[in-house]
This record gives sequence, C-alpha cells and structure tokens, in this order.
Amino acid sequence: MHDAQALLAAYDAQLRLEAEVADATEWHRHGPLVRARWGDSGFVSHRDLADLSSAALEGLVTESLAWFRDETPVTEIEWKTRGHDRPDLPGLLSRHGFVADEEETVMVGRADLLDRPVDLPDGVVVRRAGEGGDLREDVTRAGLLQAEVFGHAPRELEERLTGYAEEPERTGLWIAETVDGQVVSAGRLDVVPGTEFAGLWGGGTHSDWRGRGIYRALVAARARAAIGLGVVYLHSDCTPMSRPILERSGLLPITTTTPYVWSRD
Repeated sequence: MHDAQALLAAYDAQLRLEAEVADATEWHRHGPLVRARWGDSGFVSHRDLADLSSAALEGLVTESLAWFRDETPVTEIEWKTRGHDRPDLPGLLSRHGFVADEEETVMVGRADLLDRPVDLPDGVVVRRAGEGGDLREDVTRAGLLQAEVFGHAPRELEERLTGYAEEPERTGLWIAETVDGQVVSAGRLDVVPGTEFAGLWGGGTHSDWRGRGIYRALVAARARAAIGLGVVYLHSDCTPMSRPILERSGLLPITTTTPYVWSRD
C-alpha cells in the first residue's frame, strides 16, 4: 500500500485530531474539532467537515475564536487546513480575521521504501547525534547550521537535549558532518505515539553542500531507525525547496497544508 490515495487515507486516519495535540498544554474535542493550547499559542484541527452545513461550519469558527479569545491567554491561534478539506473553509477563516501563512506540501512514504543506499561525498559521515560524539555539542552545531539555513536564531538547546536523552525511542537528531567536524546537514525524527507514523522535521543542508545526496542520506538513515522502532510511514510538511529532495527519496505528495493564523493584536 504505497499509492498516494492509500497514503492519504492512512494520514487522515492516524495523524489528524488527537495525534496532533498529544503533547499540548491542554486540549479537548469540540464537535468534529480538536482545540489545543501550547502556552500562549492556540491550535485547531479536524479530520472531516464534509457533512456540515455552511452555517454549522461558520458556527464552529465563531465559537472557537470566541473561546480562545475570551477563555484562554493565547496571543495567537493556528487553524490548520489541508488542501483536500472543504474548499469554503479558507474564505470563512479569512472573513473572521485569520491570515493564511505559507502553504506547504504534505509528503508521505513507506519507511521500508525510503531506506535506500546513498553515496556520500568523500569525508562526510551521517550519524545520530550523541552516537560517536557528545550529544550537547552535536545539537549545538546542528542548531547553528539550521539557524543559518532557515534564517532564525538557534532554538533552546535544553528542551531538545531533554527530549533526545529521555525519549530515545520517540525522537532523535541525525547529522551529516565532515572530517573536520563541520555539520553540513541535519534533521530530526519524531515518532507519533499510538500511530504507525514518524515525522521528518527540521531538515536543512548548508548551501555549499546541496545537490550531493547528503540530505537523501539523512532521510535513509532516519528511515532505517524508524523501521527499527516499528514505524511504517514517514511524513513531512515541506517547503518548495525541500519537496523535490523528498520526492527523490521516495516520499509522495498527498495534499497541502496551510496554517491560518489569528492574532490578538
């Protein structure tokens, strides 16, 4: 089972609703929605709104907006939409003050088909952070790389270190480094508890090292580790830059996702 429709069905069945909010500060069901909060950030998602009338759908939007605004301290709300959802939802969200963020492509593939041999440039090694090196140092160097690639400050290291060290069966970081210790590519693997899925996140390669198979080797290494953890599918929400790399690795585009964001200010 690896055609796009079968992968989309597995994605919808396993990765929407509760699976999206398992680590939230708090969450609850509201009809067909799941509403969650991570600190001062709110989140809304759903699986199937097809049977709702337009009035009922608008009622869910207004009720959810009012609840977050009046009953919680959130400063912004993300309503996660997918390209195969109801076509009237984006316009409805926009009318209620939500603003569309960048559209990304949802990619899914079977882990056993992604564990492919990839030839690396001479002197480049792919390994899991903390194996064959110091975990803190590996995470620090990977964070600096991702800051350069994505244009933002390195994330808080302690949170990552805690996750990698305390939950090695659920999350981890893989790096590609040169013989002189330069991290040239990095990416995470996060197993989704209670599902057959794991996510590929935070992937980035230094501009001087792109187009040489390094990121595909990182995908293959994470697929190999995921198989060992009983994972069947790998998924990622990717930018236009990442999509062709993931397609060459064997993932298929199954839909798109666009966050619609409301802010108090």
